[in-house]
Amino acid sequence: MSRFSKFIICVAAMAAAVSCGNKARIDGTISEAPSSEVIVKLLNFNQYQILDTVKTDASGRFSYKAEIEKGQPEFIYVFYKDTKVASLLLEAGDKVNVTADTLGTFTVEGSEESAKLAEVEKAYADALLKFSNLSAQAVEADGKDAEALRRQLAQEYVTYYRTCVKYVMRNSKSLTVVPVLYQNLGTDLPVFAQETDAIHFANIADSLETVYPDSKYVKALRSEAERRHNYLEIRARINSAEQVGYLDIELPDIKAQKVKLSEVDSKAVLLFFWSATDASQKMFNLDILKSIYEEYNAKGLEIYQVSLDVDKGTWARVVKEQNLPWINVCDSRGSASPYVMGYNIGAIPAAFMITDGELSIVNLSSEKAFRRDIEKLMK
Repeated sequence: MSRFSKFIICVAAMAAAVSCGNKARIDGTISEAPSSEVIVKLLNFNQYQILDTVKTDASGRFSYKAEIEKGQPEFIYVFYKDTKVASLLLEAGDKVNVTADTLGTFTVEGSEESAKLAEVEKAYADALLKFSNLSAQAVEADGKDAEALRRQLAQEYVTYYRTCVKYVMRNSKSLTVVPVLYQNLGTDLPVFAQETDAIHFANIADSLETVYPDSKYVKALRSEAERRHNYLEIRARINSAEQVGYLDIELPDIKAQKVKLSEVDSKAVLLFFWSATDASQKMFNLDILKSIYEEYNAKGLEIYQVSLDVDKGTWARVVKEQNLPWINVCDSRGSASPYVMGYNIGAIPAAFMITDGELSIVNLSSEKAFRRDIEKLMK
């Protein structure tokens, strides 16, 4: 065999090893589902994505290889009809054996993370059932019985919350903590609902980033940690702020000089949130805002325009190209900006008018409505 042939064989073997390394193998048995179909799904943040439909043999056995990038574990679920029969947290190279029934009871071997995930899901299911039963009893009960059941519900919540806190602290480098942090005990009752839980989110994100820096779940967790931290920051500012009718803003302009909203010396201030990457919003600057500014600036109107662009360079370039004469600042935190939450901004552009220390929402549904509100507030 020539050296070149040996080289080709070696390269092929290495390629095959790399290919296998990016897969996780699932061997499973659902004894109650012979010659049937099971559906393999991937959790894509908060929704399932179907990967494949796999047939079982006469004994209910099946096999599947999932594509998984190294360093980016995935949550993989096996369904029989509409029932989830197995939950797995798999890394590249994992080989697991699953034994399940058609009701959702299963065991898994070969993956410590999957075994942990199974424990987490069982504890959550037990807590949900207990909470649901107590809630139903409380609705039906009267007087002292109802009050006692409500107290018991509160105690069950506190007990389960403490259990979850202990779990995430003890398993801070396991991705199984991610679903725990997002659990709900009812439609409007997140387990981690306290403002100070922002600290748990941040600490877990810090720990997981040392192990899985490229994981989409860790990146999403970091974003949530920042959102919660910004909310804490806003609450702290509100609690310590002077009595004014709006939340103060302090951000850098294109010269990197911080400009405070409350220090703008004008009869009225138009607070305008926008993005320099949106063509229609750039046109709004030229076609509408400039004419408004030219008409009302001499009468005491100033514009404090807040860009929510992550790319400060793009924002600064647009401000210079459009030669915008009013105050322009940028919050590169984008949608994670505490001012987005503080001003309850669901979409941009968004506009407010500050007159005599009071905040008013300005209608942006049309140019006519916008001008009418400005004229009314400037009187």
